Amino acid sequence: TYNLLFFNVLCFYPELLNIRALSISRDGYFGEHANDIHSYQDLVSFLNKLNMSWTNATKRLSPTILTFLLELTGQQYSEHLRTLDPYDNAVFSVAWAGQESSPNWFHIAREYTEKFLHQQQIRDAVRKPGLMVKELYYPFMDTLMYALPYTFRDIAVETGTVVSIIVTTDIGGSWHIVRSEAGWILNSANLNDAAAEVIIDPETAWKLFSKSWSPDQVADKVEIRGNVILGRQALNMVSVMA
Repeated sequence: TYNLLFFNVLCFYPELLNIRALSISRDGYFGEHANDIHSYQDLVSFLNKLNMSWTNATKRLSPTILTFLLELTGQQYSEHLRTLDPYDNAVFSVAWAGQESSPNWFHIAREYTEKFLHQQQIRDAVRKPGLMVKELYYPFMDTLMYALPYTFRDIAVETGTVVSIIVTTDIGGSWHIVRSEAGWILNSANLNDAAAEVIIDPETAWKLFSKSWSPDQVADKVEIRGNVILGRQALNMVSVMA
């Protein structure tokens, strides 16, 4: 069935992500280099081709081998991440947040979102309960929100304008961006008088901001208060390389 095929494609990815990350970050071995990267879309295309090559190769591996690799590489990768200085420059920047260089703490947070997202996609595909508890969900969503200022980078409004995203229920939270003279700044403190508020449930939020769903698909699931144009712009946030 489609769901089983989807599961087979997804379940290999975390361990091979671990393998490539260990090779590059721990061992300094890059292997295949990204050549002729002149734009964000060039980078996305390169990553898509890289991921597809993993997909094709792992068709030869059994579920037993895949889970063994996940257990083995997951432990080694976690141990490696603990050795990194949180404030040193990471081996890769978080491009979806518009950064050309990123500290290790943000790189590690991004890695967490990848793990969480793949878990959610697998569970969704095989109709199993998701990881929808605050301890796991809130750090995931809190990291995704670092893409919000970048999403508004070309939106010019008066200094002091506030746009808020509110993810409902006790596992969610509220995030705000404020227009300063230098650009948009993320602020997690409660702010009053937002020009636009986007109110979204947790399930819709993770699917929308990972590009599993498009803004058009969630039009009837999201409430926008205030400036509709600014609110709709927030729905374009994508916190993955896509």
